[in-house]
Amino acid sequence: MTLLFALYMAGLVASAMTGALAAGRRSMDWVGVLMLASVTALGGGSMRDVLLGHYPLSWVAEPWLLGLTSGAALVTVLVARYLHRLRITFLVLDAIGLVVTTLIGCDVAIQMDQPVSIVVLAGMITGCVGGVLRDVLCNQIPLLFSSELYASVSVLVGILYVSGLELGLPHDVVTLTGLTAGLALRLLAVRYGWGMPKFVYTKDWF
Repeated sequence: MTLLFALYMAGLVASAMTGALAAGRRSMDWVGVLMLASVTALGGGSMRDVLLGHYPLSWVAEPWLLGLTSGAALVTVLVARYLHRLRITFLVLDAIGLVVTTLIGCDVAIQMDQPVSIVVLAGMITGCVGGVLRDVLCNQIPLLFSSELYASVSVLVGILYVSGLELGLPHDVVTLTGLTAGLALRLLAVRYGWGMPKFVYTKDWF
């Protein structure tokens, strides 16, 4: 098992757990929990594959991925009552999912011989879209569209990953570097409130 594949599994589980937690915060039934977990974990990769023409979709080619995300959701339901600080747990899991799926998205685009700009964009789509779908289905403003560092973390991870590979560094070293840098930046941004400049316009059109 390669390092990237192991991280991919961890990223899917983490993303699915954030979806399940979000469903629990909205008092959804078990169908909603399973669906939201799977959409969160696999939605970004599905959007990437559609845009790049990469078929079949990952969960169609490997149906056991749906079993993995569903299992992660059920485990989350069982242990959620013991997680006294769900917000912190949610943010940590979301950061792991964001960074790891970004790396996977970049790797898929690289294997398709896409240019660097598309590789980085594919990573961002893979990392961010699942969370956007989760938040939209929960009727809240996605983290991607808030002032917090979110998409920018994904872009940075993609740039580090591509740059490291272009320099000929060992794949595992590049992967761990991108993972560490992305997690550190995302969690520090949450802790200290780092964010992008906001656009504020309050005047009426009429």
